Amino acid sequence: MNTKYIGLLVILLGFTACNEIEDVLVDNNIDTSTELLPDLVSGSVDFSNYVAIGASFTAGYTDGAVFIAGQENSFPNILAKEFAKVGGGAFTQPLMNDNTGGMVFGPFPAAEYRLIFNGAGPQRLNQFLADLGAPVPPITTDASVNIGSSFNNVGVPGARSFEITFPGYGNFNPYFGRMASSAGASVLGDALSQNPTFYTLSELGGNDVLGYATSGGIGLDQTGNYNAASYARNDITDPNVFASVFTEIVSTLSATGAKGVVTNVPYITDLPYFTTIPNNALVLDAATAGQLTGVFQAVSGIFLQGLLLQGVPLEQAQALAAQYAITFNAGPNRFLIDVPVTQTNPLGFKQMSEEELLLLPIDRGALAQGYGTVALTNEVLQVLGLLQAGGTPTAEQAGLVIAAVNGIDDIDALDTDELASIKNATDAYNDTISAVASANENVALVDLNSILTELASVGTNFDDYTLDASLVTGGAVSLDGIHLSARGYAFMANKFLEAIDNQFGSNFMASGNAAKAGDYPTNYSPGLQ
Repeated sequence: MNTKYIGLLVILLGFTACNEIEDVLVDNNIDTSTELLPDLVSGSVDFSNYVAIGASFTAGYTDGAVFIAGQENSFPNILAKEFAKVGGGAFTQPLMNDNTGGMVFGPFPAAEYRLIFNGAGPQRLNQFLADLGAPVPPITTDASVNIGSSFNNVGVPGARSFEITFPGYGNFNPYFGRMASSAGASVLGDALSQNPTFYTLSELGGNDVLGYATSGGIGLDQTGNYNAASYARNDITDPNVFASVFTEIVSTLSATGAKGVVTNVPYITDLPYFTTIPNNALVLDAATAGQLTGVFQAVSGIFLQGLLLQGVPLEQAQALAAQYAITFNAGPNRFLIDVPVTQTNPLGFKQMSEEELLLLPIDRGALAQGYGTVALTNEVLQVLGLLQAGGTPTAEQAGLVIAAVNGIDDIDALDTDELASIKNATDAYNDTISAVASANENVALVDLNSILTELASVGTNFDDYTLDASLVTGGAVSLDGIHLSARGYAFMANKFLEAIDNQFGSNFMASGNAAKAGDYPTNYSPGLQ
């Protein structure tokens, strides 16, 4: 009996001691709920020489420019800080000379100043400072001055897939030219010369559709044309050309014994460059809506009469003319866009459909003055008055009414056919990337496509912050509407760490060795030095 009570006393004393320790920890603001994290391990990866290959995202391009602060917050540099904890070596980048974002090539401008938020929207730094009457810092980065050839970050803004292997690419791209090992060097060659033990190959394929998209589809969809040398800057790369180049790059890197991570291509049209300005932003009162409806009834009627005079059968003429009798309502309405002239659309314009997109640089002041609807001059109004009074306009007067239709130019919008070309190419590229990654156990895949889709649709949590793809306010995408913010790149870096953990047995995420959202800004100050 005595033994039992002695044992009970010991237990009670133990609880008392624990409670006292707990009280001391709480009194000193020490978190007692945190679980002990496992020690960091690298798994099967040798991180001693990490080389990052890619385009703008890899380079840390943000706010419409490359500058020191953005480069220091590039996702490869964020990764390198984590890799250093498990034997990763020094990670060097071709840093710009300043934080202006600008670049010259000798006496010629080569890149614009970075964007800043001026309280109302994005604006170039030099314009913002000039408007304030403040000194504008000079651009000190000269791309004609080569700064070396041994950089761990060989991300090259603007590079398309086939240009990564192109000898002498530095002669055409100043970002690569300033860091290329020689006039005849290739991006892949300079990366391989460093004997990487680990690599990232990111966003390859993005620029193969981006130029087409940002130009409103004025380039060509080169699907079926295997001669990349014949492509213009705004063309879409043939998927077979992409497949050949991407397979070659990964095979070449894998042959060295290096392990790596690749990303697929996001649907770039989910980015705020394409989604910020709604295509139904034509907000009308009832009177204006009625006036515009009358204008397009007149257009339809004039066109019908013209067809009949040319001998087109009545039923066919009515079907063709009916598409131009566009009606408008009080409230939001969709703009009109120019489209190619065809036999089924002889006038070459139509009202936008729900999925079609306006581009961020469009002149919003012009939209308010009739761009995207009709340019009503006094001469046009006189003809409309004549029609309303039952008069018959002359051929010249009729031509004035049709010419007044002011559809949005191709360069400012993406129509259904152009969107289909972008998506089809992206899907084909991603099929290749998925197949190559699946066939190689030394390659992990980051699904950048799904990540961006989530950011653009519902957003996501990153530590104590919510990220989405809204311009300025979303936190993930920078002020240029295409490239990520520093916080967005940190989020992306963590997705790389997750993929590395899953593929190679490391435990960066589980051990708490990952980027923290609060350490990375969403916008840089105009006064950044």
